[in-house]
Amino acid sequence: MSDRPEPDTPWLSIVGIGEDGRAGLSEAARAALDGAAVVYGGRRHLALAAPLSAETRPWPSPIHAAYPDILARRGQQTCLLATGDPFHYGIGAEIAAHVRADEIRAFPQPSAFSLACARLGWPLADCACLTLHGRALSRIVPHVQPGARLLVLSWDGATPAAVAALLRERGFGRSRLTVCEAMAGPRQRLRTVSAEDFDLTEIDPLNTIAIAVEGGPEARTVALSTGLDDAWFENDGQLTKAEIRAVTLSALRPRRGQLLWDVGAGAGSVGIEWMLRHPAMRAVAIEANLARAARIARNAQTLGVPDLAIVEGTAPDALVALPQPDAVFVGGGVSEPGVLTAALAALRPGGRCVANAVTLQGEAALLAVFAERGGSLRRLSIARADTVGGLHGWRSAMPVTQWAWTKP
Repeated sequence: MSDRPEPDTPWLSIVGIGEDGRAGLSEAARAALDGAAVVYGGRRHLALAAPLSAETRPWPSPIHAAYPDILARRGQQTCLLATGDPFHYGIGAEIAAHVRADEIRAFPQPSAFSLACARLGWPLADCACLTLHGRALSRIVPHVQPGARLLVLSWDGATPAAVAALLRERGFGRSRLTVCEAMAGPRQRLRTVSAEDFDLTEIDPLNTIAIAVEGGPEARTVALSTGLDDAWFENDGQLTKAEIRAVTLSALRPRRGQLLWDVGAGAGSVGIEWMLRHPAMRAVAIEANLARAARIARNAQTLGVPDLAIVEGTAPDALVALPQPDAVFVGGGVSEPGVLTAALAALRPGGRCVANAVTLQGEAALLAVFAERGGSLRRLSIARADTVGGLHGWRSAMPVTQWAWTKP
């Protein structure tokens, strides 16, 4: 922040502008725009807002390179132009992390999500509002649920075809995609096609995709419960099995926005399911085996959490420079010297640690830490029906000892 005195009035105006340009702005928004000494915006925004008497500064790439210059103008009338609603995946939400709310005047327009719903007659409250602008395509995977309605901001004109291909690949070819181009302006165009028959061309880079999700019998839907089927995870046997994983996630007690360390991640299943609980969840998978680390990355992409961080290294050394966790799961290496000690030391106060062991050495380590620190211990046993000759019987998996502890 600048060392300048506190400004008496808001100095930063954030004006949402649509494809109808100045004509669509309110009188107050136009006054804020015309009263600014400097106006920042994309070249398209600046053209839509013309004529402008102020100095214009197109956004640099990356856009955050302009933030120091904007903050240096604190107390001087400055305007930022944005598309639609600046606080819905826009510059407003980003700049608000650097400028107090009482220093800002905002003039939002309808968002692309609102415009799409108005065109299609969809209730906005029933839609998942997502963005692929600068984000991995697979982020939409957890939201691809039968009967869902998705509104997706595109990265460019190629995004709708890529989304259609992803839907076909996952068995949702029947889904209907409406590509909404340059809405609320003279170039507006809406075209609807199924994912399996997608053949749209010359799509405007400024587009939003409305998806009515419909899956066939072969559709691969990521279940909303914990304990996804083991078959969802590519693995070499180092996998926390579905039933144990469900109990483990319950023991970790995930809360919105928390960061998990998944130590000895194996196939990454616990960290991945942690992130699936809410879009704000974060996780770091720590794995010493390079082939497994690569496998974790593939699993994260397949299941729609591409932001899972992966650290290739051996605990406890690999834990040293990591951000402080809110929760830790130790699924591999629990008996290795220093692993539990380092994990517990790093944990935030009030944070949760859960450790699983299947070996006698691992169980001994958990018994020792239980005697030292308390917490809770339980043994989990799972048996699955399997063939015995021409009949069936119960085949037991190795029992799992689980220790759970909350840091004072």
